[in-house]
Amino acid sequence: MFGEGPGNAGVMLVGEQPGDQEDLQGHPFVGPAGRELDQALKAAGLDRAKVYVTNVVKHFKNEPRGKRRLHKRPDRHEVERCRWWLDQEIAAVQPRLILALGVTAANALTGKSIVISRVRGRVLELADGRRVMATTHPSAILRMPDQASRQKARAALVEDIKAAVRAAT
Repeated sequence: MFGEGPGNAGVMLVGEQPGDQEDLQGHPFVGPAGRELDQALKAAGLDRAKVYVTNVVKHFKNEPRGKRRLHKRPDRHEVERCRWWLDQEIAAVQPRLILALGVTAANALTGKSIVISRVRGRVLELADGRRVMATTHPSAILRMPDQASRQKARAALVEDIKAAVRAAT
């Protein structure tokens, strides 16, 4: 699945992989996690049409369960096999900052094992000059056990998006 957004976006959002709805519709972040992301972008004052949105892995890895297809985390090999594509998107767009949505994206972009809570809100300068920030994937918010946890995580995602926009200007 291709990423989407302007070819000169200052901020690029990179997630893990397409989900069920993304796979069916052919667009990134259009399912439940996409709606969560759209709300966070709006709350942060950032128009989604001004960012480039893509994923590290370009296919939906899933496990059939009856009529449903459940997400399965991509393995290291799948991430590595799709890396060339992500590198091409980054080279074409040349964003001033890449916001990694979740640990899979953060690890793929930095080439290191990242703990989101340790690097959240910090710009990571990579050897090739790329600038990356990391935050929680919007799908993590959907899996939180209660409303208070979800509200706190949503607020943190909004603040991370605001910090990414500030760092990109």
